[in-house]
Amino acid sequence: MKRRRDAVPGPPRQTSGPARAGRPSGRTSRPAPSAKRSERRRKPGAVPAELREIEALRTNLERVARDSGPPRWNASPEDVRRSVVKLVLTLVEMIRQILERQAIRRMEADTLTPEETEAIGLALMRLEETIRELGAQFDLKPEDLNLDLGPIGRLM
Repeated sequence: MKRRRDAVPGPPRQTSGPARAGRPSGRTSRPAPSAKRSERRRKPGAVPAELREIEALRTNLERVARDSGPPRWNASPEDVRRSVVKLVLTLVEMIRQILERQAIRRMEADTLTPEETEAIGLALMRLEETIRELGAQFDLKPEDLNLDLGPIGRLM
């Protein structure tokens, strides 16, 4: 197989003969299409796909930033103790509500003795009271213990 001399990579070869009008001598590739030609191909008012995607992302980010509201957990140095207490009490309250629902299901299914029902009820009431007392020490109301989970909604 013979190798063609002009197929060898490298700088463009000098052409022999006079240069054509509008092209420097020694240039062998075609000039880039003019801006006018590419504008004529595009429909009036048409936006390139990449620009539409960027605009859609920007709009989406602005919407998320606008709708997100305040931060869910403020860990500033001045307020870190209160924030940790709020998070812990929120989790304990969520677990208390789950246990309460489970106790109600077990009572309705008659799987608890009257003594067990009384003990569970008393334990859940004391737990709720403790949560309220600890929250009051840090100026937290019961509605403050409901975290916003963004698109999922409220925790409780």
